[in-house]
Amino acid sequence: MDQPVMPQDESHGPLVPTDAHGASRAWLRMGGIASVVALAAVAWVVHARHRADAALSLQTESDQVLAVATARPHADGSATELVLPGNLQANYEAPIYARTSGYLRHWYVDIGARVHQGQLLGEIEAPEVDQQLRQAQANLTMAEANQKIADVTAERWRRLLTSELVSRQDADEKISAAKASDAQVQAAHAAMLRLRELSGFEHVIAPFDGVITARNTDIGQLINAGSGSGTALFRIADMRRLRLYVRVPQEDAAAMQPGLKADLRLPDRPASAYDASVAATARAIDPATRTLMVELLVDNSKGELLPGGYAEVHFHLPPTHAAHAFLLPANVLLFRGDGLHVATVDAHDRVVLKSVTIGRDYGSQIEIVSGLSADDQVILSPPDSLVAGAPVRVVRRGGPEA
Repeated sequence: MDQPVMPQDESHGPLVPTDAHGASRAWLRMGGIASVVALAAVAWVVHARHRADAALSLQTESDQVLAVATARPHADGSATELVLPGNLQANYEAPIYARTSGYLRHWYVDIGARVHQGQLLGEIEAPEVDQQLRQAQANLTMAEANQKIADVTAERWRRLLTSELVSRQDADEKISAAKASDAQVQAAHAAMLRLRELSGFEHVIAPFDGVITARNTDIGQLINAGSGSGTALFRIADMRRLRLYVRVPQEDAAAMQPGLKADLRLPDRPASAYDASVAATARAIDPATRTLMVELLVDNSKGELLPGGYAEVHFHLPPTHAAHAFLLPANVLLFRGDGLHVATVDAHDRVVLKSVTIGRDYGSQIEIVSGLSADDQVILSPPDSLVAGAPVRVVRRGGPEA
């Protein structure tokens, strides 16, 4: 077959077909687009990596800055409640010991019994004392008889002396013997009274109105006289009014004046509060505890309170400081070598350490009497390693109510 004859250009040789030129240009465009896409992908990857590195760097720097919460000092000019522990005691309480030795014949009251002054509580059988009393009475009778004969004899010798029938020496001896007989009568009478009183101690009586809180004896038990050699037979307490003793810190001692009111809360009666008032103070600070002993009186005419019990004493104290005193949580203090400090945050989020003086300590809160202003932002729970000028990141700013 005959081959087709390509058209010839007179100056450049054979001509290329028109569709071949279009295909070449399409491939060139596709290669350019692919190159642009590849370059864009590479640029995007580089940019994303750069952004990730920058974000990581910012996060690292942010993590290195301490995050803190702050609170503003709260000025409290209202009355302050001071809560202290105390122990209730009876107004009068006494152990009752035997004054004579013997055996307990009978007891008439038991624990919880209400008794009156002079009421018989028990009887002691002491035959030795009774026998000694009878002997003392006999000795007194004999001494009185001797006294009578001595007085008669002395009177006779006085009359004989006036008649000069006897010597003065003999008369003086008879008169002296009569005076000695008088002295023997007085001694015998005193011995008899002593034994009579001792015999009266066989009856154990109540010294005042009260309640029997203990009975430490029983029928037939040997009783030893005195508090040094024996135990108390009974214990009696006057519960119509109770005493309560508390130790008040020295910073509140000036407010403890007679007549100051307080409320009592007892664990066995949580829903009730009882009125008490300061009766007296020790008027001296205990150097071991730096506290003042305070005595309060509580009316217990209804008998609801029990001696020996634990009570919380709530004092309502007037404010003792001016408006420069603030209340803050107790976890703001920093203990440094030069005293107490608190950490505050300035306008540039930098730490500023301020030396402060504390007043009352309320447990969860403390009173700052100097070193702060109402606009300070105080860092809560600052770490011990915190230093002045350190940057911080405030995550929560609290107001006076924080």
